[in-house]
Amino acid sequence: MFSERKFSHKRIKLHWLAIASGILALVLFLAVNETPQAETRPVVLSTITEEVSLPLPSPTLDRNEAFWQIEQVRQDDTLQTLFRRMNIRDEDAVKFLMLSPDAHALNTQLIPGHTVETKTNAEGKLLYLEYELDAENILVAGLTSGGYVVATKKLLLESQQVLKSAVIRDTLFGATDDAGIPDQIAIQIAEILSSEIDFYQDLRSGDRFHVIYEAFYNAGEMMKTGNVLAVEFVNNGNTYQAIHFGDASGKYAYYTPEGKSLHKTFLRSPLEYTRISSSFSAGRYHPILQRMKAHRGVDMAAPTGTRVKASGDGRVAFMGKKGGYGNVVILNHPNGISTVYGHLSRFSDAIRKGDTVNQGDIIGYVGMTGLATGPHLHYEFLVNGNHRDPMKVALPQSVPIDDNFKSEFNAHSLTMIAKLEMLKQRMQLAAHQTQ
Repeated sequence: MFSERKFSHKRIKLHWLAIASGILALVLFLAVNETPQAETRPVVLSTITEEVSLPLPSPTLDRNEAFWQIEQVRQDDTLQTLFRRMNIRDEDAVKFLMLSPDAHALNTQLIPGHTVETKTNAEGKLLYLEYELDAENILVAGLTSGGYVVATKKLLLESQQVLKSAVIRDTLFGATDDAGIPDQIAIQIAEILSSEIDFYQDLRSGDRFHVIYEAFYNAGEMMKTGNVLAVEFVNNGNTYQAIHFGDASGKYAYYTPEGKSLHKTFLRSPLEYTRISSSFSAGRYHPILQRMKAHRGVDMAAPTGTRVKASGDGRVAFMGKKGGYGNVVILNHPNGISTVYGHLSRFSDAIRKGDTVNQGDIIGYVGMTGLATGPHLHYEFLVNGNHRDPMKVALPQSVPIDDNFKSEFNAHSLTMIAKLEMLKQRMQLAAHQTQ
């Protein structure tokens, strides 16, 4: 009895187990048959592009916005061409600047290479203008409520000492160009040491020099150079030094480190440093007269208009036309010395016959009047009526430094010599590093 009930109960459990197993098998079958279809069904991708309208900002013009420009004057520029290139569309400004006497330089003195700085608004109206007149002055034009105002202003320049070294390869100007030294400084060096070195013939490859000079800056830009303050030049193994020094009266000159004056009562050349085109000679073939003729001076080639200086203090003995000399000036100097300056294009407006002139005063300008094949200065040097070679005649020296300033000069000289020594050490170090 007990065993039959137990068997019947077991059979019921097996029945429900079979049903549950069947249900599970059906679920698994469906899952297995659906999964491959999901995996193998292709997926189609598509791109939909729609135009979206975005609100655009409405254009606005700020009439108060300012635009600054800097432009260099070009050859043959006029005020109109300059403004056109700078896109300044302001006829009123052009008309005012052309008619204003204070703005005369903008119409008659536009110098190639000089700068013009302008401020305009968005419509191209000129608000402000600066024009570089020279190294120290600018012309300023500004728009005010009452119209344009024009004025000339002096630049605030900062003085600095510049220290440079250079090596001669060919010419003095070639060396200074390589070292970034301005031509004005090269000219000064040649004039300062002209009594010691013949810069036309004595320079040798490998000669070297060290120079200290003053330069003047505005807003970090060099506007002009000043005086050479000290220089050391080694020419053919010989060393020459010069120190710039001024006394309490403001008179400046150049001295050796010991105080010996390098200033001569006569300049070796009345022109800035240039080349000799024809030397002093007792006889040479004249290119125009086609015959041998004594050449009792030197011809110094230079562009027409180059300034000619009085080589020494003296008096204007003659000023006018004189045969083959063309326009000529003759100066009489103390101790029976006279100098002649021929072929001038014109005379200085500052001198007349009988006037007294000082060394360095401008007496005329290079030209080719008279018997001349090209622009040059014919220069003669006479002692008691006898011609001497201006490039070789002994030039008397000025007096040495006053004893009252000797101690001040000695202290200044030591400072300059120390700076020159520093330059020499720099050059030696640079040469050692390149070996």
